[in-house]
Amino acid sequence: MSERYDEPDRAARAFNAAVRRLAELGIGIAGSRALRVRGRASGRWRSVVVNVLTVNGRDYVVAPRGNTQWVRNARAAGRVQTGPRWRRRDVRIREIPDADKPELIRRYLDRWYWQVKGHAGGLTPSSTESEVKRIAASIPVFELAG
Repeated sequence: MSERYDEPDRAARAFNAAVRRLAELGIGIAGSRALRVRGRASGRWRSVVVNVLTVNGRDYVVAPRGNTQWVRNARAAGRVQTGPRWRRRDVRIREIPDADKPELIRRYLDRWYWQVKGHAGGLTPSSTESEVKRIAASIPVFELAG
């Protein structure tokens, strides 16, 4: 596990807050969903917006910015809530081992690179397999296990 964390700047935080509010109302933009997780120190619920990647009927969330606060909180809690305010689902999460991440990261980049370029450890959709494997440890990936 890597400690890389590309912290968002003020503009990115403002944009993400707007998209998160829409997701909490049930309006997803390009696959975005609201995700809530309990803070590991405060115990208070924290909300973020994530892109949910579905592969073979399974849902995954990827943290291209690295070891973010929501990632640390999710690891500690082992559970998250997804969906809009009136239909939240409580789900267990399972962190994907580094060896199993490259295909998921590649699919994520194919779909959302336009959103995360510059924040995926230098990866692009055309990155080689060895580049993806080298960076995979710094990109947390979780399966949402209903």
